[in-house]
Amino acid sequence: MDFKQIQELIKMVNKSNIGEVTIEQKDFKVTIKQKVEKITQVLGAPMPQQNLYAPAAQPAAPQIAPLASPAEKAKPAVAEEQTGNLLTIKSPMIGTFYRKASPDKPNFVEVGSEVVPGSVVCIVEAMKLFNEIESEVKGKIVKVLVEDASPVEFDQPLFLVEPS
Repeated sequence: MDFKQIQELIKMVNKSNIGEVTIEQKDFKVTIKQKVEKITQVLGAPMPQQNLYAPAAQPAAPQIAPLASPAEKAKPAVAEEQTGNLLTIKSPMIGTFYRKASPDKPNFVEVGSEVVPGSVVCIVEAMKLFNEIESEVKGKIVKVLVEDASPVEFDQPLFLVEPS
């Protein structure tokens, strides 16, 4: 089947009330689907507005997804706190803050937990990607500043750490 034949087939499907056509030949397969709006117009009956090609709903429980490249790996900002020698681990992005990898897992860190550079302290979900946030300091978690499963802003303080 050549390109011109495929174009003619598309035109014919658009003019008809056919929802989908699939043609298979030896090592070639083409599928042509009507848009939802076109099918609604042909049938004349109102259809619920939905996107038939939308991806399935994602589970509500956070799961760790591998990042596409090391460049995308999130690194939190660390700044001196005005109230003494405490350091702040801040969110490197906008997203949803999670203290654990999934509902049945323990929290990454608790108040009193010792952290070292590279240890995971939480997850921030951004655009369906679960980014592990690592500590860049060595010390003890003094305070968790954000509730689990709540939205966070860029540069928002997440934890207070007493350096060691």
